[in-house]
Amino acid sequence: MKLIAAQPYVKVDRQIARTGLYYVEDDRTLYLYNDRIVSRHHAFPIEKVWDMSYRPVNGKGGLLYLHTSEGVNVYTVKQSPERFIEMFRETIK
Repeated sequence: MKLIAAQPYVKVDRQIARTGLYYVEDDRTLYLYNDRIVSRHHAFPIEKVWDMSYRPVNGKGGLLYLHTSEGVNVYTVKQSPERFIEMFRETIK
């Protein structure tokens, strides 16, 4: 298992308190290995990952879509994951 690339992402949780609604960000990392992609709570075998795509949102980062045989997983990113996507596509060739 060789680390090829890493992509920071943010998990955003909404919390309701007496004083209002708050958004709490938890910084996390998505790791690309030669045989899998790993997030904090999931591991996807590389043969079950069909593709990745990216959609910028309001010039403040965007959404990274991980298309797998079990569905689509969405990750909020603050910086472009284009290099991460390139490395993934090179890995699955």
